[in-house]
Amino acid sequence: MFAVLDTNHFSEMARHSVRGASLERRLSASGAQVFTTIVTPQEAFEGWFTLINRQSAGREQIRAYAQFQHCITLLMKLTILPFDGEAAEHFHRLQSERVRIGTMDLKIAAICLAHDATLLTRNLVDFEKVPGLRAENWLD
Repeated sequence: MFAVLDTNHFSEMARHSVRGASLERRLSASGAQVFTTIVTPQEAFEGWFTLINRQSAGREQIRAYAQFQHCITLLMKLTILPFDGEAAEHFHRLQSERVRIGTMDLKIAAICLAHDATLLTRNLVDFEKVPGLRAENWLD
């Protein structure tokens, strides 16, 4: 299985949550090849930058930076699939078909379609609107 982590699945792993630990065990047991998309670092970094900038210098910021560093370390262990020409073609086709989901989610879907991958996401409501996309929730 060619599994792509959506940002919500990746974030659970990055936070060391109970669900994230369970997801890591399940991924390991499945033997799946695990990837993420270039959209996930973009979304994750935007979130971390916002959090870090809200914290005053001191313990809160030290903790936030440590968590951000762990996020980067985890990303470095994954192959990050690009938003390339083939993904862009899928993206524009889905737009022309009027698939009504957010732009970032549409990019994630397009990347998964370009690689014939299964998306692991908590957001099945939106991703089930994408024709031909396989999506599963491994967190709940």
